[in-house]
Amino acid sequence: MPPSKILSAAPISMDVLQQAATWMARLWSGDASAQDHTACAQWRAAHPDHERAWQQLDVFQQKLNCVPREVARQVLREPAVPANRKRRDALRMLGVGIVAFGAFEMLRETDVWQRARAAQSTAIGEIRQIVLPDGTQVTLASGTALDVRFDSQERVLELRAGEIFVSTAHDPAPTRRPFRVRDRHGMVEALGTRFDVRLNADSSQVKVYEGMVEVRPADDFSAAMRLAAGQGCSFDADSCSARVAVSESGESWTRGVLLAENMRVADFVTELSRYRPGLLHCSADVADLRVSGVFPLRDTDRALYNLSLVLPVSLVYRTRFWVSVEAAA
Repeated sequence: MPPSKILSAAPISMDVLQQAATWMARLWSGDASAQDHTACAQWRAAHPDHERAWQQLDVFQQKLNCVPREVARQVLREPAVPANRKRRDALRMLGVGIVAFGAFEMLRETDVWQRARAAQSTAIGEIRQIVLPDGTQVTLASGTALDVRFDSQERVLELRAGEIFVSTAHDPAPTRRPFRVRDRHGMVEALGTRFDVRLNADSSQVKVYEGMVEVRPADDFSAAMRLAAGQGCSFDADSCSARVAVSESGESWTRGVLLAENMRVADFVTELSRYRPGLLHCSADVADLRVSGVFPLRDTDRALYNLSLVLPVSLVYRTRFWVSVEAAA
């Protein structure tokens, strides 16, 4: 895949980026074994984001290769070295510089950066509730970044990453101020309600549990859609999807649990992965198994263990941050 295409894709988590940086530094050390190269290739093939992270770091390596040697020494703080310095030392130094430069550049596009910039944020695995000046209650899901802006004209939540559940309160201001949630795909205006907004890479999701909301795509307000209680939709900058029915189990995450109702294991793993750092992978041969039950989001290892008790799956821990759900032996 061309680097320009990879760089235009959705942001990659810093956990995956750090894994790619570790592999790249290892292979550039000059003493990497054939087993190291094989293991790295397997890691790159394990998930599309792994290859994207590798390619993005490789783009920065190519950029630095075009920098004159004397300039590169200043950028990487490399002193002039004798001609007989081992080549692997130079490669190691270059690798460190690329990882540092590349990580800084890509950090600005990640949810990690958004959480660092936002006024309200949650760490991976954290669920937290805040109360706004008007009495509105907002629950922030794992890995969420949120800014709050109230003025005399409107009440606005800027969702920069993650997911929020909102229970709006009556506005005490003397003049009406609409309550709105904005993200990069558009805006959701509450009409006295309890609702959920999740920001994904290519679209956002809205679920309404009480009252009504109006959804307006960022680039086409004429495509606005109203949703009543029990309805939801996805939207991007151009359009809204068809309305879908919303289950009450959808708000179970606000209580720190994942309520699975005949859920595909692949979907279960995807949801659970939002609440733990690192990579949680689902093997294709168990992806379509179905599971029902209540699983703790604040203890994802326990949730995975419980999954293995009720289904013929096994948990393969390559590291604490790289776990695979596979068919039981």
